[in-house]
Amino acid sequence: MLKNKEHFEQLEKNGKESVDKVPTKEDKMPTKEDKVPTNEYKVSSTNDEKKKNFGFATVAIHAGNEPEKWDMNQIVPPISLSTTYKQHFAGKPKGYDYTRDGNPTRDVLQQSIAALENARHCRVFSSGLSATAAMANWLHSGDHIIVSADGYSGTQNYFRQVSVQHHGMELSFVDLTELANLEKEFKPNTTMVWFETPSNPLLKVIDIEAVCRAVRSRSKECIIVVDNTFMTPYFQRPLELGADVVMHSLTKYINGHTDVLMGAMVTNNDQLDQHLKSQQITAGAVPSPFDVYLVIRGIKTLHLRMRQHMENALAVARWLEKDPRVEKVLYPELESHPEHKIHKKQSSGMSGMVSFYMRADADGARKFLANLKLFTLAESLGGFESLAELPAVMTHASVPEQTRNLIGISDNLIRLSVGCEDKTDLINDLDMALNLATDEINRGG
Repeated sequence: MLKNKEHFEQLEKNGKESVDKVPTKEDKMPTKEDKVPTNEYKVSSTNDEKKKNFGFATVAIHAGNEPEKWDMNQIVPPISLSTTYKQHFAGKPKGYDYTRDGNPTRDVLQQSIAALENARHCRVFSSGLSATAAMANWLHSGDHIIVSADGYSGTQNYFRQVSVQHHGMELSFVDLTELANLEKEFKPNTTMVWFETPSNPLLKVIDIEAVCRAVRSRSKECIIVVDNTFMTPYFQRPLELGADVVMHSLTKYINGHTDVLMGAMVTNNDQLDQHLKSQQITAGAVPSPFDVYLVIRGIKTLHLRMRQHMENALAVARWLEKDPRVEKVLYPELESHPEHKIHKKQSSGMSGMVSFYMRADADGARKFLANLKLFTLAESLGGFESLAELPAVMTHASVPEQTRNLIGISDNLIRLSVGCEDKTDLINDLDMALNLATDEINRGG
């Protein structure tokens, strides 16, 4: 839902207000009635106060963009590079005073992402992990965190190395595809449940509504955070399914051009939003206005890119599934995926992330990757170009080997970020690399 003009003005006002009181988790949490339960996108221009319903593409292009609020009525929001702003009266700034506290270009991006997630609030940070740190700072020493067992290694490392070692918190990694595991690990001091779905790199699908119901049955105060990086709000909106906070690595699909490092936290919860705003101001991990501009620009084509990512990835996944050199393909849009029905229930599609097990050992997997031409051997994901990697020795190398083997990140697991190239060319590239790798293995090379 894209809010009407009055709501945008309130968002802008909130973005300019100083934080008089930094909220804590002891503050009263909003009730379910405080959420925004609607599937409609709504927008009104400054020339038309009547609410109108629009599709995702229209929201992505127009949300947060109001030329009338700029001095020269610019159609494209200007990049406000100034670090400080003139005050006409001492102690009474006209909207902004210092760019760490608030920036007009940043406000446009925050309004846009909030609108796409059907949310009231969004705060952006200089990286996905700085957004994670800001959210984790809601917790106190002695609090217990449940994190999905299969997930982004950077998030797992942050909770291990910072939350546990430096902040004295308790941590459990849990397979949340089975609710019994959540029930078993939930403690009286569990104050946050954090998971991503589909997961990274095994693409397990967690039932968001079911997890939220299970958590709420045990605690009304526990914060539920869903990392929506792999899906974007184009395919999935966890707040509508009961989550308190949605996390994004904007570096990935939302920016989509492999040239920005940034993260975001999105919520309908006023107390959590004020906490996140205070983290922007006090910790200072805010993005540069130029990077913000690049993400604003990337959002304009998000719907187009996500459609192409899915079309290409589904074609690649179906081709891999039929190839005898491939042991197993992991892609939630495939009917063979174990959580396919859950995926179809809570999502409208899937991004370009495909994982598969080769019928080979680690050496064979490396040979395959070395022979790719269109797929670039690189970490990260979500850009218009196709990438391939070996999680066991790349993105998830920091995960203990015993844990990797236990959850299925073996030496023959390949993760693809399928881009927007011609799908026939991508399939031909995979076929050629598999052929060359097989030939080298057979020759004993």
